[in-house]
Amino acid sequence: MARGAQKEQSRQKAQKEAAKRGKPKSQLGARAAGLQVKCPSCFSNMPTYKLLVQHMEAKHPKADIPPESSFTAA
Repeated sequence: MARGAQKEQSRQKAQKEAAKRGKPKSQLGARAAGLQVKCPSCFSNMPTYKLLVQHMEAKHPKADIPPESSFTAA
């Protein structure tokens, strides 16, 4: 390996910079908060009522689409 020492130095430098930046932030909490509408048939989470309507028309055409007021946050 011709670049063994340089590769090791680059790896160590990258580790130091990563430690300075801190732990990477997870977006799972923000994602879960954004998925507020749940399909009553298959329990899939949707971010908006409009997407739920599209989902219901495509995946559950025989099921009744619930009104938007039933999904408002209490």
